[in-house]
Amino acid sequence: MTTQRRIFLFPLLLAPVFLAGCLTHPQGKLESRKGDEIVVAGKFFHTGAKVVLWMDPGGYDAYRVQRRFVPIDQSSWEDSRPHLDSHQPNRYGMRDRNLTPEELERVRGGGWDLPTLQSNVDQFVIHFDVAGVSRTCFKTLHDVRDLSVHFMLDLDGTLYQTLDLKEAAWHATSSNNRSIGIEVANMGSYSDSEKDPLSSWYKTNACGHTIITIPASAGPNPERTRNFVGRPVRRELVRGEVQGKMLHQYDFTKQQYETLAKLTATLCTVFPKITCDYPREADGKLMTHKLPADDLKKYHGVMGHYHIQTNKVDPGPALQWDYIIGEARRLMKELPPRNANGEVIMTRPKLIVDN
Repeated sequence: MTTQRRIFLFPLLLAPVFLAGCLTHPQGKLESRKGDEIVVAGKFFHTGAKVVLWMDPGGYDAYRVQRRFVPIDQSSWEDSRPHLDSHQPNRYGMRDRNLTPEELERVRGGGWDLPTLQSNVDQFVIHFDVAGVSRTCFKTLHDVRDLSVHFMLDLDGTLYQTLDLKEAAWHATSSNNRSIGIEVANMGSYSDSEKDPLSSWYKTNACGHTIITIPASAGPNPERTRNFVGRPVRRELVRGEVQGKMLHQYDFTKQQYETLAKLTATLCTVFPKITCDYPREADGKLMTHKLPADDLKKYHGVMGHYHIQTNKVDPGPALQWDYIIGEARRLMKELPPRNANGEVIMTRPKLIVDN
């Protein structure tokens, strides 16, 4: 090689070194999130909704064994044990369903890779919290019942994530190991013979709108949207049958519907085994009772708590399932679901709003 060619090649050989140096980030540089990410196996995924993580200021951390809403000198695990429904420090478990012994050994220290997690999660379970606001929901689950859920959806549409989705939250008994759970802030559904708390949570304002009025007993208004006033999207009580019982319930807020649809689309995209649809009867209509045992084992998709347990009725008769699934599929750019004959069984309806 001639001297002239060596001189010509030398800068080219050094170029990758200099370019690599320019592309590195300085140590200690703060990198901010956009604020719409959820955490899956340690990775961030955008949702398009407002998300508060357990590691954020004002978040709810289900990894801590201390009780959140008691004086700090009474919050330790030893002080908390007599006040909890069970007597173990963790409120969550490990997803060990379908893992080989080698995979189990690899992930038990937290080392989940995304493909392994995707192969083990195939259900998204929707609850109402009967707590009214997410703050009270976390207090009940974490400080009293020794339980957990991955997400809580507050009245103003703020989504709280309490655990990485690699964890098996304790929210839906037999489906815990394979599912992701969300508690949507709502005071629940009741039969006409049951005493309900709805009159203290819902009032009619001067304009004739039904508004959510958080009682003083629920603590300070925790919504992160300044001056937010929650309104169910339908002003009248919604009546419908769940588990063979006729129930009444106030609908969810518009903000909750928008966030829930975005989260559903995100989860069904990140977890391909979660089919973006709900359990259906033979005629294609929403199933409003528990799935038969064999069908539950085979089911993979979006579902309510009542599809898993006969003693549960959440998310109640008010949830507009067709909007949630239809909007999620629109966001995913997926076609509407079809039956065995190839006929469309659900269009993309608009959210019913009359409040």
